[in-house]
Amino acid sequence: MLRESLPDLLREMGFAARAFSSGQEFLASDYVDETRCLILDVAMPRMSGLDLQEELNRRRQAIPIIFITGQKDEEIRKRAFRQGAVKFLYKPFSDSDLLDAVNVALSGK
Repeated sequence: MLRESLPDLLREMGFAARAFSSGQEFLASDYVDETRCLILDVAMPRMSGLDLQEELNRRRQAIPIIFITGQKDEEIRKRAFRQGAVKFLYKPFSDSDLLDAVNVALSGK
């Protein structure tokens, strides 16, 4: 499962990373205020990635978000960018695509 392997890959790339089982678990955690970048799947249990993005915007939590998805849905992609996403990656994506996206998110460009 990607949620379990992605943190290991990010740590290998030199980043601190933590996985959460749901958007609600992340929102209830002590990590929201210190999170510098989120990698969200569009389809997540109980709360979609887009719903989590909306909730963070409502709370005025400006966290750069990279979306990943297996769905080639242009409306979803447009909605994510309208709501402030910094990158949108389609599965499968390469390690270098992920690294580039994280660097863009962290640089604020």
